Formats: sequence, structure tokens, C-alpha cells
Amino acid sequence: MTSQPHLKAAVLIMTVFLITGIVCYASFSPPSPAEPVRLMFQNDAGKVLFTHQTHTETYLLDCLDCHHNLYDDEIYDCGECHGEIGDEYMPSLPDAFHEQCIGCHADYGAGPVECNSCHVM
Repeated sequence: MTSQPHLKAAVLIMTVFLITGIVCYASFSPPSPAEPVRLMFQNDAGKVLFTHQTHTETYLLDCLDCHHNLYDDEIYDCGECHGEIGDEYMPSLPDAFHEQCIGCHADYGAGPVECNSCHVM
């Protein structure tokens, strides 16, 4: 049978180890990858999961194949130019994604082109 002082000491030691473990886990998070592995686009039609690795390694696409700009070779966030509402000069963000993604999938016969194939969540 364990005495009361020994039990208190054991609980104290376990508590210190637990707190130390939590602090160490929180302090030393793993490094983030250089580029996002997956992106989750949230929208009204359902979330869309996009994987860069599939497009760059499997289909050998270059960043500028999708991230375009008419004036230079910089890569921009699509939402910087394409808003929620488009006009005759600039398509809306959803229209730009649909034109870019579905158009490429249809041209190459690879990837989904139906709504519920991408908008699944």
C-alpha cells in the first residue's frame, strides 16, 4: 500500500511532466512547408480541396500556368484582381476559377468537370 506523502509526490511529478510536455509541444511546432500542400476554398456551392502537388508533379504544370498576370511574372492571389462580382473586363472570382480549372480539365481530358466532383464538402 502506498503512503499518502508518496502518492502526493507521484501526482506532483506527473503534473510537472504533463505541463512540461504541453509547453514543449506548443513551443516547438513543426516547420511549415515552403508551399501549401493542400488548399481548401470555401464557397457557397461547397468547399473545394485543391492539391498543388498533384498539379505540379503529376501533370508538370508551372505556377504561371494557373497564376497569371498580364504585366509581369509575379504570382498573385486570385482575389487581388478578381472580386465576387465581375464585369466585361474582369471575370468574377468564381467565374475565373471555373474558366481556369474546368477549361484546363476539359482541354486535357484530366480532372473533374462536374460541379459535385469538386464541390464535395
